[in-house]
Amino acid sequence: MAPTTSPRLGAALRTAARSPLWRTLLVLVLLVAGLGGWWLSAGRSPGYPRGETRFATGVKLGVYDRYGQLLQTHVAKSMPGVRLALDNTQGSLDNLQRVTSGQDQFAIATADAVADYQGPGKDRLRAIARLYDDYLQLIVPASSPVLRTADLKGLRVGVGQPQSGVNLVTRRLLLAAGLDPDHDITPAPLGLGDAADALRKGNLDAFFWSGGLPTSALTDLSDHVRIRVVPLGDLAEALHKAEGGGTDAYRAATMPKGTYPNAEPKDAVATVAVPNLLITRDDVDPGLVEGMTRAVIDSRDQIGAQVHAAQLVDLRTAVYTDPLPLHEGAMRYYRSVKP
Repeated sequence: MAPTTSPRLGAALRTAARSPLWRTLLVLVLLVAGLGGWWLSAGRSPGYPRGETRFATGVKLGVYDRYGQLLQTHVAKSMPGVRLALDNTQGSLDNLQRVTSGQDQFAIATADAVADYQGPGKDRLRAIARLYDDYLQLIVPASSPVLRTADLKGLRVGVGQPQSGVNLVTRRLLLAAGLDPDHDITPAPLGLGDAADALRKGNLDAFFWSGGLPTSALTDLSDHVRIRVVPLGDLAEALHKAEGGGTDAYRAATMPKGTYPNAEPKDAVATVAVPNLLITRDDVDPGLVEGMTRAVIDSRDQIGAQVHAAQLVDLRTAVYTDPLPLHEGAMRYYRSVKP
Protein backbone atom coordinates (compact mmCIF):
# COMPACT_ATOMS: atom_id res chain seq x y z
CA MET A 1 0.00 0.00 0.00
CA ALA A 2 1.48 3.40 -1.01
CA PRO A 3 2.18 5.86 1.79
CA THR A 4 -0.14 8.91 1.99
CA THR A 5 0.48 12.46 3.09
CA SER A 6 -2.10 14.20 5.29
CA PRO A 7 -3.77 17.31 3.80
CA ARG A 8 -2.37 19.41 6.65
CA LEU A 9 1.25 18.19 6.05
CA GLY A 10 0.95 18.68 2.29
CA ALA A 11 -0.26 22.23 2.77
CA ALA A 12 2.64 22.95 5.13
CA LEU A 13 5.18 21.64 2.61
CA ARG A 14 3.70 23.73 -0.18
CA THR A 15 3.81 26.84 2.01
CA ALA A 16 7.47 26.16 3.00
CA ALA A 17 8.48 25.66 -0.61
CA ARG A 18 7.23 29.17 -1.42
CA SER A 19 9.15 30.81 1.44
CA PRO A 20 12.46 32.68 0.87
CA LEU A 21 14.15 30.66 3.63
CA TRP A 22 13.34 27.37 1.91
CA ARG A 23 14.68 28.62 -1.39
CA THR A 24 17.89 29.80 0.28
CA LEU A 25 18.39 26.40 1.90
CA LEU A 26 17.80 24.69 -1.47
CA VAL A 27 20.46 26.88 -3.14
CA LEU A 28 22.93 26.06 -0.36
CA VAL A 29 22.30 22.33 -0.73
CA LEU A 30 22.88 22.51 -4.48
CA LEU A 31 26.05 24.59 -3.98
CA VAL A 32 27.47 22.13 -1.45
CA ALA A 33 26.66 19.25 -3.80
CA GLY A 34 28.45 21.03 -6.63
CA LEU A 35 31.52 21.73 -4.52
CA GLY A 36 31.59 18.11 -3.44
CA GLY A 37 31.54 16.98 -7.04
CA TRP A 38 34.37 19.39 -7.88
CA TRP A 39 36.41 18.15 -4.91
CA LEU A 40 35.98 14.54 -5.98
CA SER A 41 36.92 15.46 -9.55
CA ALA A 42 40.01 17.34 -8.37
CA GLY A 43 40.97 14.32 -6.32
CA ARG A 44 41.03 12.32 -9.55
CA SER A 45 43.35 14.83 -11.28
CA PRO A 46 46.08 12.99 -13.24
CA GLY A 47 48.81 15.11 -11.68
CA TYR A 48 50.03 16.67 -14.93
CA PRO A 49 48.91 19.60 -17.12
CA ARG A 50 46.59 18.66 -19.95
CA GLY A 51 46.96 20.08 -23.43
CA GLU A 52 49.47 19.99 -26.25
CA THR A 53 53.14 19.27 -25.63
CA ARG A 54 55.71 19.16 -28.42
CA PHE A 55 58.23 16.44 -29.15
CA ALA A 56 61.17 16.94 -31.56
CA THR A 57 62.01 13.71 -33.39
CA GLY A 58 64.28 13.75 -36.44
CA VAL A 59 64.34 13.26 -40.20
CA LYS A 60 61.44 11.52 -41.88
CA LEU A 61 61.93 7.76 -42.30
CA GLY A 62 64.51 7.72 -39.51
CA VAL A 63 64.20 5.73 -36.28
CA TYR A 64 63.58 8.89 -34.20
CA ASP A 65 60.62 9.67 -36.44
CA ARG A 66 59.05 6.23 -36.15
CA TYR A 67 59.71 6.01 -32.42
CA GLY A 68 57.98 9.35 -31.91
CA GLN A 69 54.93 8.24 -33.87
CA LEU A 70 54.50 5.11 -31.77
CA LEU A 71 55.14 6.91 -28.48
CA GLN A 72 52.54 9.50 -29.51
CA THR A 73 49.95 6.73 -29.82
CA HIS A 74 50.87 5.28 -26.43
CA VAL A 75 50.76 8.66 -24.68
CA ALA A 76 47.29 9.34 -26.07
CA LYS A 77 46.05 6.26 -24.20
CA SER A 78 48.20 6.38 -21.06
CA MET A 79 48.01 10.13 -20.38
CA PRO A 80 44.42 11.29 -21.05
CA GLY A 81 44.27 14.94 -22.00
CA VAL A 82 47.87 15.16 -23.26
CA ARG A 83 48.35 15.67 -27.01
CA LEU A 84 51.89 14.86 -28.08
CA ALA A 85 52.64 16.91 -31.21
CA LEU A 86 55.61 15.70 -33.27
CA ASP A 87 58.13 17.95 -35.03
CA ASN A 88 60.42 16.57 -37.73
CA THR A 89 63.90 18.10 -37.46
CA GLN A 90 67.41 17.75 -38.83
CA GLY A 91 68.42 15.67 -35.82
CA SER A 92 70.20 15.89 -32.47
CA LEU A 93 71.76 19.37 -32.61
CA ASP A 94 68.55 20.83 -34.00
CA ASN A 95 66.61 19.08 -31.22
CA LEU A 96 68.86 20.51 -28.51
CA GLN A 97 68.29 24.03 -29.82
CA ARG A 98 64.54 23.49 -30.00
CA VAL A 99 64.34 22.27 -26.40
CA THR A 100 66.56 24.99 -24.93
CA SER A 101 64.66 27.70 -26.84
CA GLY A 102 61.29 26.41 -25.66
CA GLN A 103 59.98 25.33 -29.08
CA ASP A 104 59.68 21.74 -27.86
CA GLN A 105 59.34 20.24 -24.39
CA PHE A 106 60.81 16.85 -25.29
CA ALA A 107 63.31 15.52 -27.83
CA ILE A 108 65.78 12.75 -28.60
CA ALA A 109 69.49 13.50 -28.91
CA THR A 110 72.69 11.48 -28.99
CA ALA A 111 74.97 11.68 -25.98
CA ASP A 112 77.88 13.04 -28.05
CA ALA A 113 75.71 15.88 -29.39
CA VAL A 114 74.60 16.73 -25.85
CA ALA A 115 78.21 16.83 -24.65
CA ASP A 116 79.26 18.97 -27.62
CA TYR A 117 76.37 21.45 -27.35
CA GLN A 118 77.41 24.92 -26.14
CA GLY A 119 74.30 26.91 -27.00
CA PRO A 120 72.32 29.13 -24.61
CA GLY A 121 70.34 27.23 -22.01
CA LYS A 122 72.62 24.20 -21.91
CA ASP A 123 72.60 24.24 -18.11
CA ARG A 124 68.81 23.83 -18.18
CA LEU A 125 68.89 20.58 -20.13
CA ARG A 126 67.74 17.50 -18.23
CA ALA A 127 67.41 13.82 -19.14
CA ILE A 128 64.40 11.54 -18.87
CA ALA A 129 65.88 8.23 -19.97
CA ARG A 130 68.64 6.54 -21.88
CA LEU A 131 66.84 4.92 -24.79
CA TYR A 132 68.75 2.80 -27.30
CA ASP A 133 72.06 3.05 -29.16
CA ASP A 134 72.56 4.53 -32.60
CA TYR A 135 74.89 2.56 -34.86
CA LEU A 136 77.15 4.44 -37.26
CA GLN A 137 76.67 3.16 -40.80
CA LEU A 138 78.59 3.94 -43.99
CA ILE A 139 76.58 2.90 -47.05
CA VAL A 140 78.03 2.43 -50.53
CA PRO A 141 76.91 0.62 -53.71
CA ALA A 142 77.83 -3.06 -53.55
CA SER A 143 80.26 -2.58 -56.47
CA SER A 144 82.08 0.35 -54.82
CA PRO A 145 85.86 0.12 -54.30
CA VAL A 146 85.44 1.70 -50.83
CA LEU A 147 86.47 -0.81 -48.18
CA ARG A 148 87.25 1.60 -45.33
CA THR A 149 86.58 5.24 -44.50
CA ALA A 150 89.94 6.46 -45.84
CA ASP A 151 88.92 5.21 -49.30
CA LEU A 152 86.32 8.01 -49.51
CA LYS A 153 88.95 10.54 -50.57
CA GLY A 154 87.85 12.40 -53.68
CA LEU A 155 84.30 10.98 -53.60
CA ARG A 156 80.83 12.52 -53.20
CA VAL A 157 79.72 11.68 -49.68
CA GLY A 158 76.48 12.33 -47.80
CA VAL A 159 77.46 13.74 -44.40
CA GLY A 160 74.07 14.49 -42.88
CA GLN A 161 72.28 17.80 -42.44
CA PRO A 162 74.21 20.58 -40.67
CA GLN A 163 72.24 20.39 -37.39
CA SER A 164 72.17 16.60 -37.19
CA GLY A 165 74.05 14.21 -34.95
CA VAL A 166 75.01 12.38 -38.15
CA ASN A 167 76.98 15.41 -39.34
CA LEU A 168 78.73 15.78 -35.99
CA VAL A 169 79.96 12.20 -35.79
CA THR A 170 80.67 11.97 -39.54
CA ARG A 171 83.17 14.83 -39.30
CA ARG A 172 84.84 13.08 -36.38
CA LEU A 173 84.97 9.77 -38.26
CA LEU A 174 86.55 11.41 -41.30
CA LEU A 175 89.15 13.19 -39.16
CA ALA A 176 89.91 9.93 -37.36
CA ALA A 177 90.46 8.32 -40.77
CA GLY A 178 92.92 11.07 -41.74
CA LEU A 179 90.57 12.93 -44.08
CA ASP A 180 89.68 16.63 -44.12
CA PRO A 181 85.83 16.67 -44.09
CA ASP A 182 85.72 19.91 -46.09
CA HIS A 183 88.40 19.29 -48.70
CA ASP A 184 89.25 15.60 -49.09
CA ILE A 185 85.68 14.70 -50.07
CA THR A 186 82.80 16.47 -51.77
CA PRO A 187 80.38 16.73 -48.83
CA ALA A 188 76.64 16.56 -49.46
CA PRO A 189 74.60 17.89 -46.47
CA LEU A 190 71.63 15.58 -47.06
CA GLY A 191 69.07 13.97 -44.79
CA LEU A 192 68.59 10.22 -44.87
CA GLY A 193 65.83 10.07 -47.48
CA ASP A 194 67.58 12.43 -49.90
CA ALA A 195 70.91 10.65 -49.45
CA ALA A 196 69.33 7.27 -50.19
CA ASP A 197 67.68 8.68 -53.32
CA ALA A 198 70.94 10.26 -54.51
CA LEU A 199 72.85 7.00 -54.05
CA ARG A 200 70.15 5.08 -55.91
CA LYS A 201 70.34 7.54 -58.84
CA GLY A 202 74.14 7.46 -58.95
CA ASN A 203 74.50 11.08 -57.77
CA LEU A 204 76.30 10.07 -54.58
CA ASP A 205 79.15 7.64 -53.99
CA ALA A 206 78.50 6.99 -50.31
CA PHE A 207 76.68 8.35 -47.28
CA PHE A 208 76.90 8.13 -43.52
CA TRP A 209 73.98 7.40 -41.23
CA SER A 210 73.64 7.12 -37.47
CA GLY A 211 70.51 5.34 -36.30
CA GLY A 212 68.90 2.43 -34.54
CA LEU A 213 68.88 -1.02 -36.11
CA PRO A 214 67.39 -1.64 -38.51
CA THR A 215 66.61 1.71 -40.12
CA SER A 216 63.60 1.25 -42.40
CA ALA A 217 64.89 3.64 -45.07
CA LEU A 218 68.02 1.50 -45.47
CA THR A 219 65.99 -1.69 -45.53
CA ASP A 220 63.92 -0.17 -48.33
CA LEU A 221 67.04 1.01 -50.18
CA SER A 222 68.58 -2.46 -50.03
CA ASP A 223 65.39 -3.90 -51.50
CA HIS A 224 65.87 -1.79 -54.64
CA VAL A 225 69.64 -1.35 -54.98
CA ARG A 226 72.58 -3.59 -54.15
CA ILE A 227 74.34 -1.85 -51.28
CA ARG A 228 77.17 -2.65 -48.88
CA VAL A 229 77.81 -1.55 -45.30
CA VAL A 230 81.45 -0.52 -44.81
CA PRO A 231 83.04 -1.48 -41.44
CA LEU A 232 83.88 1.42 -39.10
CA GLY A 233 85.12 -0.52 -36.09
CA ASP A 234 88.75 0.38 -36.77
CA LEU A 235 87.94 4.00 -35.89
CA ALA A 236 86.34 3.37 -32.47
CA GLU A 237 89.48 4.06 -30.46
CA ALA A 238 90.49 7.02 -32.62
CA LEU A 239 87.12 8.68 -31.96
CA HIS A 240 87.95 8.90 -28.26
CA LYS A 241 91.21 10.64 -29.05
CA ALA A 242 89.80 12.99 -31.67
CA GLU A 243 90.09 16.67 -30.77
CA GLY A 244 86.80 17.97 -29.45
CA GLY A 245 85.44 14.49 -28.79
CA GLY A 246 84.12 15.71 -25.43
CA THR A 247 82.53 12.47 -24.28
CA ASP A 248 83.13 8.80 -23.70
CA ALA A 249 79.81 8.03 -25.37
CA TYR A 250 81.30 6.15 -28.32
CA ARG A 251 81.87 2.44 -28.02
CA ALA A 252 82.91 -0.34 -30.36
CA ALA A 253 79.85 -2.28 -31.51
CA THR A 254 78.75 -4.90 -33.99
CA MET A 255 75.85 -4.73 -36.40
CA PRO A 256 74.29 -8.20 -36.20
CA LYS A 257 74.27 -10.52 -39.17
CA GLY A 258 71.11 -10.03 -41.22
CA THR A 259 70.37 -6.47 -40.05
CA TYR A 260 69.64 -5.66 -43.71
CA PRO A 261 68.99 -9.07 -45.34
CA ASN A 262 69.51 -7.80 -48.90
CA ALA A 263 72.66 -5.81 -48.17
CA GLU A 264 76.26 -6.96 -48.19
CA PRO A 265 78.15 -8.31 -46.36
CA LYS A 266 76.00 -11.14 -45.09
CA ASP A 267 78.08 -11.38 -41.92
CA ALA A 268 78.15 -9.06 -38.91
CA VAL A 269 79.79 -5.66 -39.39
CA ALA A 270 82.12 -3.97 -36.88
CA THR A 271 81.18 -0.35 -36.22
CA VAL A 272 80.73 2.30 -33.50
CA ALA A 273 77.66 3.02 -31.39
CA VAL A 274 76.48 6.03 -29.36
CA PRO A 275 73.52 6.14 -26.92
CA ASN A 276 70.38 8.20 -27.41
CA LEU A 277 68.86 10.23 -24.60
CA LEU A 278 65.30 11.44 -24.18
CA ILE A 279 65.74 15.03 -23.04
CA THR A 280 63.73 17.94 -21.64
CA ARG A 281 64.24 21.22 -19.72
CA ASP A 282 64.39 21.77 -15.98
CA ASP A 283 61.24 23.95 -16.02
CA VAL A 284 58.96 21.37 -17.69
CA ASP A 285 56.23 20.25 -15.26
CA PRO A 286 57.47 17.34 -13.07
CA GLY A 287 54.12 15.56 -13.31
CA LEU A 288 54.25 15.71 -17.10
CA VAL A 289 57.85 14.42 -17.12
CA GLU A 290 56.98 11.63 -14.70
CA GLY A 291 54.11 10.55 -16.96
CA MET A 292 56.35 10.64 -20.03
CA THR A 293 58.99 8.58 -18.26
CA ARG A 294 56.38 5.97 -17.34
CA ALA A 295 55.08 5.97 -20.93
CA VAL A 296 58.58 5.35 -22.33
CA ILE A 297 59.21 2.38 -20.05
CA ASP A 298 55.72 0.90 -20.28
CA SER A 299 55.62 1.13 -24.10
CA ARG A 300 58.90 -0.71 -24.67
CA ASP A 301 57.42 -4.00 -25.84
CA GLN A 302 54.66 -2.36 -27.87
CA ILE A 303 57.03 0.00 -29.67
CA GLY A 304 59.81 -2.59 -29.85
CA ALA A 305 57.59 -4.86 -31.93
CA GLN A 306 57.85 -2.28 -34.74
CA VAL A 307 61.07 -0.42 -33.90
CA HIS A 308 63.48 -3.16 -32.92
CA ALA A 309 65.97 -0.73 -31.36
CA ALA A 310 63.34 0.22 -28.76
CA GLN A 311 63.49 -3.32 -27.33
CA LEU A 312 66.73 -2.18 -25.68
CA VAL A 313 64.97 0.43 -23.53
CA ASP A 314 65.50 -1.01 -20.06
CA LEU A 315 64.53 0.18 -16.58
CA ARG A 316 67.95 -0.80 -15.22
CA THR A 317 69.92 1.23 -17.77
CA ALA A 318 67.48 4.08 -18.42
CA VAL A 319 68.88 6.08 -15.48
CA TYR A 320 72.40 6.23 -16.95
CA THR A 321 72.01 9.52 -18.80
CA ASP A 322 75.54 10.96 -18.74
CA PRO A 323 76.31 13.79 -19.50
CA LEU A 324 72.90 15.09 -18.31
CA PRO A 325 71.33 14.83 -14.84
CA LEU A 326 67.86 13.37 -14.55
CA HIS A 327 64.83 15.67 -14.40
CA GLU A 328 62.99 15.81 -11.05
CA GLY A 329 59.93 14.15 -12.61
CA ALA A 330 62.00 11.31 -14.04
CA MET A 331 63.68 10.72 -10.68
CA ARG A 332 60.24 10.61 -9.06
CA TYR A 333 59.18 7.83 -11.43
CA TYR A 334 62.34 5.74 -11.02
CA ARG A 335 62.07 5.97 -7.23
CA SER A 336 58.45 4.85 -7.38
CA VAL A 337 59.32 1.62 -9.22
CA LYS A 338 62.56 0.85 -7.42
CA PRO A 339 62.30 -2.60 -5.74
